[in-house]
Amino acid sequence: MLTETENKLYKEESIDFKKYLFKFLANWYWYVICLSITLTIAYMVNRYSEPTYTISSSVIIGSNEMEMGSINALISDLGMNRRRMRTEVVNEIAILKSYSMARQAIEQLDFEITYVSVGRREIAESKMYQTNPFIVIVDSNFKQKNNYPIHIKILNNHEYILEINDKYSVKQKLKFGESFIHKNFNFKLQLRDTTNFNNNLSNKYYFFFNEVNTLAKKYRGKLIIEPNEQRGSVLTLKINGFVPAKMAAYLNKLSEVYIQTDLMQKNKQAQNTIDFIDDQLQVILDSLNKVEHRLQKFRSDNQIFDLSQKGSILINDLNDLENRKMEYEIHNHYYNYMLDYLSQKEAFEFLVNPSSLSINNLNLEKLVEDFNKSISKLNRINSVTNEPTPNKTILKKELDALKINILEQVAVGKNLNQINQRKLQEKIILIEQEISKLPISERNLVNIEREYKLNNGLYTFLLEKRAEAGITKASNVSNNKILDHAIPENASMLTPKRSKNYMIALVLGLGIPCSIILLSNFMNTKIEDKKDVEHNTNVPLLGAIGHNDSNHEIPVYIDPKSALSESFRSLRTNLQYILREKDQKVIMITSTLSGEGKTFAAVNLAVIIAMASKKVLLVGLDLRKPSLHKIFDIPNEIGISNYLSQQSNYKDSIKETYIENLSLAPSGPVPPNPAELIETQEMNQFFEQCKKDFDYIIIDTPPLAMVTDAMLVSKYSDANIFMIRQKYSHKQVFELINKLEQEQKIKNMNILVNDLKISKYYGYNYGYNYGYGYGYGYNYNKELK
Repeated sequence: MLTETENKLYKEESIDFKKYLFKFLANWYWYVICLSITLTIAYMVNRYSEPTYTISSSVIIGSNEMEMGSINALISDLGMNRRRMRTEVVNEIAILKSYSMARQAIEQLDFEITYVSVGRREIAESKMYQTNPFIVIVDSNFKQKNNYPIHIKILNNHEYILEINDKYSVKQKLKFGESFIHKNFNFKLQLRDTTNFNNNLSNKYYFFFNEVNTLAKKYRGKLIIEPNEQRGSVLTLKINGFVPAKMAAYLNKLSEVYIQTDLMQKNKQAQNTIDFIDDQLQVILDSLNKVEHRLQKFRSDNQIFDLSQKGSILINDLNDLENRKMEYEIHNHYYNYMLDYLSQKEAFEFLVNPSSLSINNLNLEKLVEDFNKSISKLNRINSVTNEPTPNKTILKKELDALKINILEQVAVGKNLNQINQRKLQEKIILIEQEISKLPISERNLVNIEREYKLNNGLYTFLLEKRAEAGITKASNVSNNKILDHAIPENASMLTPKRSKNYMIALVLGLGIPCSIILLSNFMNTKIEDKKDVEHNTNVPLLGAIGHNDSNHEIPVYIDPKSALSESFRSLRTNLQYILREKDQKVIMITSTLSGEGKTFAAVNLAVIIAMASKKVLLVGLDLRKPSLHKIFDIPNEIGISNYLSQQSNYKDSIKETYIENLSLAPSGPVPPNPAELIETQEMNQFFEQCKKDFDYIIIDTPPLAMVTDAMLVSKYSDANIFMIRQKYSHKQVFELINKLEQEQKIKNMNILVNDLKISKYYGYNYGYNYGYGYGYGYNYNKELK
């Protein structure tokens, strides 16, 4: 069960909630207007804005190096190579986003012309790619003006109107296939499909020429690359734009160029090997041709064509040794090549792998592979930028360290090669001694055949190695590969988000009026209703006066049956509960500022009491700004100020009015010292005599916030009414009211609300709470204004 206090609070909160709810509902037309505007805007945005899409593809980087079961993959799985992998991913992202990559992709695509379709109402536009009904065929020898729209209106499948606005002011009717020649343009239009031409949807288009450099920068800036956190070697490429097919074409071409660039780097390494072998072959071929010529000439001159059995055995053994010696010579050439190349300060070319020349040195082979990989990475970074970068610095340091290690291995290999050559030379000398025992003619033939077979064997060996290098080059594949191609059908629409736009419109359409109402209530410092009084002060609320619809200053006399008159009757009734004793007759009315209706309330309260057959005196104690005499059209030459300054007697200060039972004591001439006059003994004598002559005395005083006259007069009054005006008086007035009550400067103080306007949605019960008479007044169908 709720206590009485809790029930009261609950009812008050319910009234507040209903009041604000009714206030919101009363402004329904604002909600309709705002919703209409916001929903219309949402519809226009959804209907006429050009949709933007996002599309993606993905590539795998370093796929060959990260095969399952490889040492690198194992190291990566163990986390030992993770930092290096992240660095490589960052490098590959930079390469993909480089200007050179974007430009190569753009140059291989047909992006030099942008086609745009214009809606029938010329509001919406949509860009086209490979769906445009016509194709622009340009003169390749003529430089077209870029970024200048050329408007096309298709008349039929034979003719169209070409229009160039602004400074050119060109408008021509042309046939498809007919050249358009202008100082800035030279092209012709051709229908894409003349048999299935459909001009029902739209016949207005425009196109413009693009500059490759600008396009490359544009697409480079639009490209978004994100590494896959779960699969670190996978990169997702995204791009946003208006035409999914065009974006997909760019992403796929960019991926192709990226992979082709990596393959070119690998092929360059194999080509270096082939070039080295070709140089050796050229030298051997010259020697082989000379020896072959000498052999033929010797046999012809000496008529010797075959060797003896012993000579054949010796020459075969010698050829085997010479072939091995020549291999060591090639190895020696390779080592000298390595020494010459690595001695250069800027050595950033691929090295020939020793295995391609049958050099069995695993340490050297591994170092050369690492060196070539670092060179490949450096070249790829150089393709992005020529400026110094931290990655370049790291790679150059790695290359310098690898050079030192390679030179050490080359020195070791060269020394070992020389030892092997000396051993072979010793064996060759022994065989040569045996050959020297042969007849002179046979001995000469052996020497020539020996030289011929040596060169021929070496030539064959190099040809084999060249073929192997060529096969290696042909079988090279990129370490990177495309995982997912960009497909136009998989594009996702970014804007407009139709459902979201309608939801935003709905929220704004409802939220803006609500916010305005709430903000106006929050910013409003004016007194609005009874609750403002009850929440800010403990001073009793005596009643409320409605709005005066008439232009008369005494509406209760002119229209005694009006709602306003009923509110004054309610006030008169409520005063009876305050003035219980017979000698309690004096009522003072004051306010904080002028304009709050204290004089209006004093006059009409006096009249409504007089109409109840009570003798009433209305006293004008606003000596600084007299106004009561104007309302009743009574002279103001003699009044209270004269009496207080002892310039007239009591009877001369009181005038009869045209309203029965109502007398007026006008203020009189404005004195220089109103406050001092109020504090005189004459003021006390005046009220003592008034109480004997009248049933009620109503005093009109000046505003409290301006002068102290009202506080001086309050000691003579039995009921003090403090006027506040709805939507006029500020809530700060309660600070003054509470202070006056706490300090007991004005006793028996009550609050009267003036100019109250209550809309119909507040209901009967809410108005009834102001008092019996006030609630009764609201039974009239007429709404107070």
